Amino acid sequence: QVQLVESGGGLVQAGDSLRLSCAVSGRISGNYAMGWFRQAPGKEREFVATITWRGGKTFYTDSMKGRFNISRDNAKSTVFLQMNSLKPEDTAVYYCAAGPLNGASIYGNARAYEDWGQGTQVTVSS
Repeated sequence: QVQLVESGGGLVQAGDSLRLSCAVSGRISGNYAMGWFRQAPGKEREFVATITWRGGKTFYTDSMKGRFNISRDNAKSTVFLQMNSLKPEDTAVYYCAAGPLNGASIYGNARAYEDWGQGTQVTVSS
C-alpha cells in the first residue's frame, strides 16, 4: 500500500506556472512508476506524465512535452509536476498515482495504477 497526497493546486492566470507536489509514503518497490493524471468536468481522465521511481525515466503526452515536466526527489519521497505556460484548457483536478508497472505501453493507462491521491484542483483563468 502506497499513500499519496497532492498539493500545490490553485487559481492562476493563463501563461502562469504552477508546481504540483505529491508526497509519497509506504513501501515502494524498484519497478514503481509515479504518474500524473487530470480530469476536467464532463471529460474522461487524461494521462499527463509519469516517471519511474528508480531510474527517473519520463513519459509524457505529446501535447504536453514542451510545457510540463515531471520529476522526483527520492530522498524526500516526493513527485513533482512543473506546469508552465498554463492555458484555460489545463483546468482540471490533477491526481497523483502509483503502481508497479511493467512497461512503457501502460504508463498512460489510468487503470494500470494501483494507488491514487485525492486530487488537487488547478484552475486557469483567461
